[in-house]
Amino acid sequence: MSPSSHLLSGLLDGPGRADAVEVAGTSLSSEQLVSAALAFGARLSGPEPVAVHATPTAETVVAVVGGLLAGVPVVPVPPDAGPGEVAHVLRDSGASAWAGPRPDGLDLPVVPLDLAASAPSGASPDLPAADATSLILYTSGTTGAPKGVELSSGAIAAGLDGLVDAWQWSEEDTLVHGLPLFHTHGLILGVLGALRVGSRVRHTGRPTPEAYAATPGSMYFGVPTVWSRVAAAPGAARAIGRARLLVSGSAPLPAPVFEAIAGLAGQAPIERYGMTETMITLSARADGERRAGWVGLPITGVETRVLAEDGSEVPADGESIGRLEVRGPVLFSGYLGRPETTAASFTRDGWFVTGDLAARDASGFHRIVGRESVDLIKSGGYRIGAGEIEASLLARPEVAEVAVVGEPDPDLGQRIVAWVVAEGPTGDDLAQSLVDHVAHDLSRHKRPREVRFTDSLPRNAMGKVQKKQLAP
Repeated sequence: MSPSSHLLSGLLDGPGRADAVEVAGTSLSSEQLVSAALAFGARLSGPEPVAVHATPTAETVVAVVGGLLAGVPVVPVPPDAGPGEVAHVLRDSGASAWAGPRPDGLDLPVVPLDLAASAPSGASPDLPAADATSLILYTSGTTGAPKGVELSSGAIAAGLDGLVDAWQWSEEDTLVHGLPLFHTHGLILGVLGALRVGSRVRHTGRPTPEAYAATPGSMYFGVPTVWSRVAAAPGAARAIGRARLLVSGSAPLPAPVFEAIAGLAGQAPIERYGMTETMITLSARADGERRAGWVGLPITGVETRVLAEDGSEVPADGESIGRLEVRGPVLFSGYLGRPETTAASFTRDGWFVTGDLAARDASGFHRIVGRESVDLIKSGGYRIGAGEIEASLLARPEVAEVAVVGEPDPDLGQRIVAWVVAEGPTGDDLAQSLVDHVAHDLSRHKRPREVRFTDSLPRNAMGKVQKKQLAP
């Protein structure tokens, strides 16, 4: 492997920018970043993983880049993780060192981080094999203890290169975002993507509309909550309309937010889909169609299929729902220390089972309609995705949040129940209005049979709704 084929090739061989990375006001040149990262990497004592307290700081970027340049797997740890979660991640990953502020009770050695450090004489980037683990990201633990997802340098590079093609990403771009630096969206796409391409990255510290509007860029990344807040701040939305690309991901973008951003910014956002285990596999293209609620086409090198319960492919009609499976060079190497769980995640012919439900149209565009385990509702002989009902209800201004579930029903098999956090007064009239809305917007058999109002929805530490807690 040559330096130009390193995961961070744009940083190592790119234009050598004086302002390559800025995080919350702290700026690093390409030379400073490489020097400080090599100095950090030289302090690591061995090949065991290094855990990085992934705060939104330049120090986090230096630590992650330092591990990657040293050929040491990096384990990003969320800054708000509690003692139990931190202990599990450290024990499970086998981390031998810690970078960042020391939490109470930590018994690992802390590796110093110095943004002004000089690289040791003769230090150079390690060039690991393409299948060597570079990052270990932990799942949110919705079905048990968080699992370590091993991502190789080759998989990360393939995923980023696919997005370079889909988004026409170049070293002339300036990427702006304020997303967390411990998951795929904020860290891999939002930092490593820029360092691979050689473009600038500006992390705003927090993803507020004001911070986005005040930071000039050509690409902006956000999650739906960010875009919803931007849409509610028309001045900020118009300001970021100067960019060439707005990207939304990590959760479905409500259609009203999509439309509001498109109207205010003068361009519709790009929607895309992926998982920790798969990187980004589907995306609308910079030079192609952008359609509310649809996550686009497979990126370069990725294949998808949507299967019915009997294993046959569902019709590509945009309506028929099936299990989404993917394959390609972007896939993870496995769940750390869990070979049986890894094997169970793949079909015999090598496709990764995402666990998500999707529909695909004749042009190859995909839309995601929920998780198979909790979002597939079988009612009256129909297979219904809870996600499309939720998206329909979120288009109503009276609905702040919603979770749709299936409950046992002696006649239908399952009846559709919508749990709604309302904006304003509730009552039977609103409930019936929401039922009628879905019947008209989607189809009659997809309407909720019952609407239940609640003050809040149960969520885990990552903010994901825990639908099993809504079961009767």
